[in-house]
Amino acid sequence: MRSWPSLTLDPVEKNLAFPTLSLFNSYRQIVEPVSNDGPFTMYVCGITPYDATHLGHAATYLSFDLIQRYLLASGREVRFIENVTDIDDPLFERAHRDGVDWSELGAGQIDLFRSDMAALRVLPPKVFESVSEAMPRIIELIEKLIRSGKTYRLGSDIYLDGALLDGYTILPMALDQAVELFASRGGDPSREGKHHPLDPLLWRASAFGEPSWESSFGSGRPGWHIECNAIAMALGEEESFTPRQWSIDLQGGGSDLFFPHHFMTALQARAIQGRNFAHHYVHAGMIAYQGEKMSKSRGNLVFVSRLIASGVDPMAIRIALMLGHYRSDREWSDEVLQRGETLLTRLRNVLGRQGLTNYRPLMSEIIADLANDLDTPSALKKLDLYLDRSLKPEFAGNEEMSPGALSRFLDSVLGLAL
Repeated sequence: MRSWPSLTLDPVEKNLAFPTLSLFNSYRQIVEPVSNDGPFTMYVCGITPYDATHLGHAATYLSFDLIQRYLLASGREVRFIENVTDIDDPLFERAHRDGVDWSELGAGQIDLFRSDMAALRVLPPKVFESVSEAMPRIIELIEKLIRSGKTYRLGSDIYLDGALLDGYTILPMALDQAVELFASRGGDPSREGKHHPLDPLLWRASAFGEPSWESSFGSGRPGWHIECNAIAMALGEEESFTPRQWSIDLQGGGSDLFFPHHFMTALQARAIQGRNFAHHYVHAGMIAYQGEKMSKSRGNLVFVSRLIASGVDPMAIRIALMLGHYRSDREWSDEVLQRGETLLTRLRNVLGRQGLTNYRPLMSEIIADLANDLDTPSALKKLDLYLDRSLKPEFAGNEEMSPGALSRFLDSVLGLAL
């Protein structure tokens, strides 16, 4: 699948030191350094394309954009895959409701997503792949699990048999809470005949009007979680990789994917490969609007494309989202956007001068904040303090340093095109 256009980032100054990036690992519940073992492999769960990109999506993909930017600026090679869940119930339901073909609905929303990501200067993944494109690999994985004896059938559907693994003994929450959450997020814990309420669905018979694929185990379509395994595990199958205890360095997405989705992909990876799926599990917080989590079901969405169409600068949106910490749940408001616009205006006023006061200490401080679990609120506060000093009358016309280097640095690490 075509991604959005790539960006050329200028290298940062060679005398700047980049500490090892540390991120909060959701399953270990600690901030710890990322793996330094070879190229950094990152998989981020993408959109289900049945509606436009809202600010909750933007905040999530901006978070992982900052990770990629930091690693690239530090000289690390990054191999980044993002998927598109174009085979899923919400897409089919919306297409049926609107009387349109599901593939046409998906294609239109994917185009809009690409446009929004490009406007926000989110670096594209190396691979941007849809579930429908990955179907041969998905079927191959399910065949492998069937041969291993780790599955069972219920009618035409195939489930992973969790009782044969150690996965359900290390749940991140109490079993009753897990079952309740599983049911609310697409699972079927109460289905009669399941060996365990949390057993994930690998393959299902397609309903009328849904797409269907032929396989050695019957026609139908995949379950949600196995799709991501098939797309992400390609990162860990290159010959250049040395054997290790995990498949990829980082799996990421919104915090609503912590359970069951990422738990299930980890469970399935152990069943397939006999090792952990990811070294780090990183989750971005939810964005609320008018007091509630931004979601399609509540109808309280703020769309990126509509903000831009109304005249809002995409860089102001980017700054406004970075004013909150990436893994905190936070509220979007006109006041937050205004703070982003104000900082952007001040920044452009300073960078428009012929010369600036020494900004190398600021660069090192921003790098240190980003290395510490992407602490963008602290980084932007220090940037704001620097602007305060620079805007004082006594510094006007100071030609000590060129504004170009600072502008290029802020683009490289924070994604701000100024």
